[in-house]
This record gives sequence, structure tokens and C-alpha cells, in this order.
Amino acid sequence: MTLKALVVFGTRPEAIKMAPLVSALKRKEQVHTLVAVTAQHREMLDQVLDLFGIVPDYDLNIMSHGQTLADITGRVVSGMQEIIDKEKPDIVFVHGDTTTTFASALASFYCKTPVGHVEAGLRTRDKYSPFPEEMNRRLTAGLTDFHFAPTAAAKNNLLAEGINGGDIFVTGNTVIDALLSRVRGDYRFSSPILNRVLSGQKKIILVTAHRRENWGQPMENIFLALRDIATAFKDIEIIFPVHKNPVLQDLAARILGDCQGVNLVQPMDYEPFVNLMARSHIVLTDSGGLQEEAPALGKPVLVMRTVTERPEAVDAGTVRLVGADRKLIFEETARLLTDSEVYNEMAKAANPYGDGHASERITGWVLNRFNLSPGMPLEFSSSAGEN
Repeated sequence: MTLKALVVFGTRPEAIKMAPLVSALKRKEQVHTLVAVTAQHREMLDQVLDLFGIVPDYDLNIMSHGQTLADITGRVVSGMQEIIDKEKPDIVFVHGDTTTTFASALASFYCKTPVGHVEAGLRTRDKYSPFPEEMNRRLTAGLTDFHFAPTAAAKNNLLAEGINGGDIFVTGNTVIDALLSRVRGDYRFSSPILNRVLSGQKKIILVTAHRRENWGQPMENIFLALRDIATAFKDIEIIFPVHKNPVLQDLAARILGDCQGVNLVQPMDYEPFVNLMARSHIVLTDSGGLQEEAPALGKPVLVMRTVTERPEAVDAGTVRLVGADRKLIFEETARLLTDSEVYNEMAKAANPYGDGHASERITGWVLNRFNLSPGMPLEFSSSAGEN
């Protein structure tokens, strides 16, 4: 018997986190692996496909200017239902919390096809934060047959919601698989700005900020805090790849454009970005994935959000929540820059999110579940005290 697996994703973060799983599945002779992309994000998705050498079997290419969440949902459900009806896979893999994820799980449900949810069980318990991701993952859980939780805490969230424990498997996060495969000590950057900054002796602060819930005054507070930091500390350089959204580009240029020590750069491809992160001193972000990736590289993370669906990192001490509070962002960054003991406590804390083998665990579990391989792989466990 051959297992037919359909792996679906549509955005750059999903592609990064699913690429190791695609590779792991394709290494198994018992699995016929198909890849479908929705291209919810077109250009950024294509960069990752090229990097990991993934050629999709299906490309819905749904992205359109001014698309709404409802537009994306409708087009993905319709397109994925056609693909599933045609291919009749034994399992459809979706990832995380995007609209592609929820809509693909819904299409699979309509086709009565089992769903495997990678990175299952993350929760903030605030349906509007992050928006729409929190409800995407909750709704996907109700449509999922096999839940691949990155941590024991995520598994406990699912158990608390009534999910059968036999259908949940703790794997670690596949993003660590991807990260560790791409960071290199001898990596050479093509950007003159990065080469200039990295050739100096100053400490690098890497910043990302783009979350919808931070748009408006919260984002302005974040940018003002960055200006305060650059003004107060002359031994640092801030590198900020600014999201392509014109509103964010304009705001960043207005507040930070003429600020010495702040380098506003274009959004970066995955490989140079993670290698830049490896050379950074501190990471400031409102992203979800960076809360997992940066600690794997020993980088303290200040999260510019009021809540996080990744509380394991807060408990482990690798991440600290600072919200969009101008004063708090400045104060916590200053502490990390001036107090080596505080810095080392965060930098050396154990990362609770993975060891680089999550994709192998998922593949092994699925093969066992479909009676194609003996022996169930062991669950991932960390030293963060989740269990």
C-alpha cells in the first residue's frame, strides 16, 4: 500500500515550516507526496519554494489586489475541493493558523478526507488577537483528525477542548528543522547595507513589526521606541526589514527614516534573514514564528504584543512580552544592552520548541497510524518543564 499525502500551504511562513515535512515525506517510499499551494502570498511564497526546491503539483494562484479574508476563504475552499476530489488523498496536511489552513481543512472535511494539522494547539484565548489567526487555528482544530502539537502545552490546550488524546502527537516545531538546515557560519550577504553594518563592532538589534492588531497608534509607539533606542545607544545598529504594506512603509520612513543607527531595508528572503538573526544581539518582533526561531539561535526576544500563543517561551525565559508600550520596549531593550546577567539568562535558556526532528516524527507517526511502519516514534519533550 502507498499512502497518498497532499501537503497544502499558501504563505511564506507556512512554506518554510512545511518544506521540511515535504522533504521527510518524499524520502519515504511508502508515501506518494503531492504539494498544493494557494499562493495567498505570491512573491514571498515563490522565494521559499525556490530556496527549498519545491515544485508544486497544484497552484491555485489566488492572490489578487485588495483581497479580503472572505475572498481568500471562498477561493481556497472551492479550489482545494476540486483538487481533493480529483486526487483523493489519504491525508491532507495543513499548517498553523492562516486562512489557507482553515479553508483547506474545511474543503477536506467536505470531501470526508482526514486532516493532519501541523503546529496544532496554539492558543491565546482571545479570538481577535492575533486576528484572524486565533480563530483560524481554533476552527481548524474542529475539522482535524490528527493533531501535531509542537509542545506539551499545546497538547494540553487541545485536551482541554475535548480532543481525543490518541489523536494528538507532540512533535516539536518544524520551523526549527528548517532553521537549522539554513543557518551557516560562512554565509555571505549580498546586501551592501548588511555587509557594512555587520563588518563593524556594534551590536545588532533585528526588528520585525507588521501585525494587523498593531496597525495605527500601537505601531507608531513601536517606531518611536526604536527611535528612542537608537538615540540613547550609540553602540548599536537597528536593522528593520519593513513590511511591503505602504502604510507601514510610510510610517517607518516618517519616524525612522532620518534616524542615525536605524537601517530600514526591504523585506528579506528567508535564508539571508535567518543568517542575519544568527548574527544579531537582540530580536524585537510582533511575529509568532520568531518567538521560536530566535531562541534556537540563543537570541533574547522582546515580543511587541500583549498576548502570545507561544507561552512556553515566556515560561522558559527566552521571550519577554513588552506590548506596543513605547516606554516598556525601551526599558527592556536597555536592560538587555546594559545588564549582561539578564542578557545571558535569556540567551542561554533552553528553547522549548524543537530539536530539528519534528518532520521525521510526524512522518513516522502517520506511517504507523496508517499501518505502513511498525513502532510509534517518541514524542518531543523539552527541558522547559512543560510536561
